[in-house]
Amino acid sequence: MKETEIVEELLKPVMQEYSDNELIDLFKQGENSNYAFNLLVKKYQEKIYWHIRKIVINHEDTDDVAQNTFIKIYKNLNNFRKDSQLFTWIYRIATNEAISFIKSKKRRLFLPIVDVEKGLANKLTDDPYFDGDELNLKLQQAVLKLPQKQRLIFNMKYFDELKYKEIADILKTSTGALKASYHHAVKKIEKFMAED
Repeated sequence: MKETEIVEELLKPVMQEYSDNELIDLFKQGENSNYAFNLLVKKYQEKIYWHIRKIVINHEDTDDVAQNTFIKIYKNLNNFRKDSQLFTWIYRIATNEAISFIKSKKRRLFLPIVDVEKGLANKLTDDPYFDGDELNLKLQQAVLKLPQKQRLIFNMKYFDELKYKEIADILKTSTGALKASYHHAVKKIEKFMAED
């Protein structure tokens, strides 16, 4: 067993002992802030990685965006007021960082967002980290054809299994608008999946 795996195994029981509020309080105490932040990263890094990955597609880009996300979380955690759930706040930061990354890529390459999204779809088949079957690949391609907001909503509802209320808190929108967007996204995906 590698040293990092041993440390992770040792941290697992410790991590489960702390609620989000306890981690925030521990972080804000100052003397244990790095320890608390490491526990927070361990708790959320996999979920955040996959959330970002569904937006930016590429593994290396996802790592960069995830790192920026956790840096932003670290810098702003002292200001977190607990008026929303911690994971909602973290997802909002990750979502905004991923969208900003896509927009900056579009500006850097002087491409319309549609061309950037086509490029992302093409990367799916070239990505050595993509291990899905043909059906999964087609689903991912269908999701990438959705408008950005519908894609975010579909990913959070379908893949991340978040509730509409949680998604509404993350995206700062109404649950009614989310339900309509999700419904439209599902219809578009079904149509794409039915095509040969």
